[in-house]
Amino acid sequence: MKTFFGEVFINQDTLKKSGINHPIKLEYYKRINEENFSEVNKAKYGISIVKTEYKDEKTKVEERSIKYLTNDEKRTDNLLQLLKENLVTPIGLYDVIYDFSKQIL
Repeated sequence: MKTFFGEVFINQDTLKKSGINHPIKLEYYKRINEENFSEVNKAKYGISIVKTEYKDEKTKVEERSIKYLTNDEKRTDNLLQLLKENLVTPIGLYDVIYDFSKQIL
């Protein structure tokens, strides 16, 4: 199950500087893996990012998830806030999580 954490539309000025002339929305979700929580070494919480591009009459959606991240809900919420504040897109999710995990270990 995933629960909505927050969303952000990328600023039009930022998009124009990158040569993008259409709106982009990023949505952040906390995944709750209740069905696997009882299994050994399975994290209860994960993260998903959904990117929606509204280009012309077509809508393009991209999503990336990390299903098993941690058993600490507060850490998950803090990480989601960090991802949202820094406008992390689905394609950057794995790299950011990898860099973040190196800093806290």
